[in-house]
Amino acid sequence: MADAPETADHVGGCGEEEPHQPVAGMTISVRTRRDVVVVDPERFLAAARAAFRELYPGTSEEDALRHVRDVTVAAGVLLDRDGVLAPGLRDAGAGRCGPLPGRRVLDRPDGLSPAGEILRIVVDDPQPLQDIALLQLTECRDLFALPPTE
Repeated sequence: MADAPETADHVGGCGEEEPHQPVAGMTISVRTRRDVVVVDPERFLAAARAAFRELYPGTSEEDALRHVRDVTVAAGVLLDRDGVLAPGLRDAGAGRCGPLPGRRVLDRPDGLSPAGEILRIVVDDPQPLQDIALLQLTECRDLFALPPTE
């Protein structure tokens, strides 16, 4: 049997860590960062408005134009429809890191250039998201911070 390939798809902690055996009640947390670069703002907004109309059939072009006016709303609409920004990153044969550093994909219909993705698996986070009160989720609390080490 061949060895599993080394990959940067998921990163544990820094340095050598002791292996963790699963135990009842253990929390496994996956932190994800996926970067994209807007290379064509008009195409980006047009793609988001089209996605908005797909998500809300019967919406007029004028309503989509009024609703999708800024980058955060546009990104949120594309996330609602596709689950990720700039889908198809791996299909392009670029792996999780996207194209070579400094090179942008200029011809995507969504006006976005994939710029890398990384996952970090964190074991034994002290409080899963499910147990955090909604009020705490909306506060300026860093929910992506790593738990303190002992």
